[in-house]
Amino acid sequence: MTVDAVPGRRRLEPDIRRGQILACAVRLFGERPYAEVSTTDIARAAGVARGLINHYFGTKKDLYLEVIRVMLTIPEVAVQSLPEGDLRTRVDSSVAWFLDAVSRHSSSWLAAVNAAGTGRDADMERVLAQAEDTAADYVLITVGLADVTEHREELRGMIRAYVGLATATAKEWLNRDALTRAQVHLLLATTLLTIVEQVFPTIVTPSR
Repeated sequence: MTVDAVPGRRRLEPDIRRGQILACAVRLFGERPYAEVSTTDIARAAGVARGLINHYFGTKKDLYLEVIRVMLTIPEVAVQSLPEGDLRTRVDSSVAWFLDAVSRHSSSWLAAVNAAGTGRDADMERVLAQAEDTAADYVLITVGLADVTEHREELRGMIRAYVGLATATAKEWLNRDALTRAQVHLLLATTLLTIVEQVFPTIVTPSR
């Protein structure tokens, strides 16, 4: 979820140029609806020829799907940067990272989330499913349950549900101003700890 725009026509390495185009697309699709953003707009903002957008991303829809993927997919660095420590420390840090990330690009993140909830096609469904699975995998790593095999489907189901809660709760904070950041952090950290410490153990060893 981290992109930085560097406007201007300069000779740049392909990866840098691609990132520059993507950053501008993230910003523009966050500011205006999909239909009101053209590849010409994006090229102008990025300071590149329009043909480079097709070269790096394909069609406008392909670029839009990449924006959705970037906004909704948790990067590997988020897990790699977690501090050593007990479960509560790692959960607190992961929630803080998530809230930092979505607030840094709040308009673009909200636009991606809102687009994900309306009339999705097969390509959008695929991007969203991959983002959900990646988020679930990283949450399991964070809480030390990545290698659990018994009742794994139930565990992944609970974590995917938690990912949905995290998204909905962040919207309450960023879009509706119904919750403060501190309240969102408390809700998400406490819920994840409860799943790991109380709910999942009960499923693994149900009372007789």
